[in-house]
Amino acid sequence: MTNSFWKGRTVFITGASGLLGSWLTRNLLEKGANIVALVRDWVPESALLSSPDVKRITIVRGDIRDSEVILHALCEYEIDTVFHLAAQAIVGTARLHPAGTFETNIGGTVNLLEAARQVPRIGPILIASSDKAYGAHASLPYTENTPLQGRHPYDCSKSCTDLIAQSYAWTYGMQIGITRCGNLFGGGDLNWNRLIPGTMRSVLEGKAPVIRSDGQFTRDYLYIEDGVSAYIQLAEALANGSVQAGEALNFGNKHPVTVLEVVQKIIEAGGRPDLQPEILGQASDEIREQYLDSSRAHQILGWHSQYSLEDGLKLTMDWYDAFLKDD
Repeated sequence: MTNSFWKGRTVFITGASGLLGSWLTRNLLEKGANIVALVRDWVPESALLSSPDVKRITIVRGDIRDSEVILHALCEYEIDTVFHLAAQAIVGTARLHPAGTFETNIGGTVNLLEAARQVPRIGPILIASSDKAYGAHASLPYTENTPLQGRHPYDCSKSCTDLIAQSYAWTYGMQIGITRCGNLFGGGDLNWNRLIPGTMRSVLEGKAPVIRSDGQFTRDYLYIEDGVSAYIQLAEALANGSVQAGEALNFGNKHPVTVLEVVQKIIEAGGRPDLQPEILGQASDEIREQYLDSSRAHQILGWHSQYSLEDGLKLTMDWYDAFLKDD
């Protein structure tokens, strides 16, 4: 179904110039889709805007918080399918500026869904939640039945995003699916304060990586191409009725690791065993252990992660090596 479903389909992607948006755009273009991309900030070196793909898509400049821009785009370009990825995604920024995070992540989701509600032909609609939406729990891994109880600003914003998406699906019968992914990583993420991009840049520049926490925080890391396949398979399943509207699914790599383990793997991949990470022990408002049970996605969609952490890190390191040499 994959290629025939997407061929000629007009897809609206919010947050299209981010990591996931860039890779998703490329994949859908290869499948023959027509892409309309919402882009707020023009970052020329971003993976999407610096690639030939930018000439093959329609770009709408605007903010997810602007309801008129969103409704106009959905109507003007006769959108069939929506991937809502736009968000303020930095935990530290959310702590410093919670109001802006709530306006973007919660208010932006309401704007998108309210606009889509006025255009009945649209479906499926994919909403990016997160493993952070679950908040802290004593029992792990998270299943889809684990309560959503984000406490800190970013986590709370994703809990709300998730519940709002469910509300629109159940109340208005909208064809909405929700993804709860682990930490996505891959070439093209230019948020250098994130663990993997920042560590890779440090290693490639011969500098000691800096770990803000004590290095023992445990996470689920998912390579970007596995994330893209999760979104696409869920969208197709919504369209063919094998997943009901309002369904939320976990997508993780089954092998949670600590921050320190990830850093050590990057040091190994970069061939710099002489580098030792500087551990600051300063992280706050972050959940100590988070990882997902993805068995429901396996059962319903037949989805499985195809890339090991080591393979994904190698591919990502190659991307950053080329990027920094060209910089």
